[in-house]
Amino acid sequence: MIRIAITGSIGMGKSTVAAMFAETGIPVFDADAEVRALQGFGGKMVDSIEMRFPGTTREGAVDRDLLAARVLGDRDQLAALELIVHPAVIERREAFIIANRSAPVLLFDIPLLFETDGETAFDKVIVVSAPAAVQCERVMLRPGMTAGKLARIIDRQLPDAIKRERADFVIDTGGSIDETRAQVDEILACLGLGVGR
Repeated sequence: MIRIAITGSIGMGKSTVAAMFAETGIPVFDADAEVRALQGFGGKMVDSIEMRFPGTTREGAVDRDLLAARVLGDRDQLAALELIVHPAVIERREAFIIANRSAPVLLFDIPLLFETDGETAFDKVIVVSAPAAVQCERVMLRPGMTAGKLARIIDRQLPDAIKRERADFVIDTGGSIDETRAQVDEILACLGLGVGR
């Protein structure tokens, strides 16, 4: 089994690229989706987060905007949150691996891969990248996003240039969807996986 991690800063197009890999039949583990589920109604993290960050949950679920306001820009608070989040996500990741143990390749969409020193758990790392202007334009279209919030998010992420240097493969999403898909297919061919669309 080949374990591939896909990462990249906010607004670079990770979800779009991960979906392209999924189209070929590769099982995809989405770390962000797992966090949302764990923080959603009845999720495993809800009580722990409310205990550590009182007032950040509502009606049995984490209010992600309230939680973000509490931790973004405060390294100690963020570290405390990560102590809750990371072990729970790793547990879900291990369950995903077991459930897909017969697959020849698995893809793991992990936004903060390098920031958490998680790359050693994978055989190959793909960084999804785009020009800074494209990134900013994409992110500012998101509901509730502000320039200040974007700056705080980017501040906790490793610079794109460093991520690109540490990657086995880089996918540039600054062009068309077809150009991005061609890069995905090229990586699959390079890994001897073919294309199963």
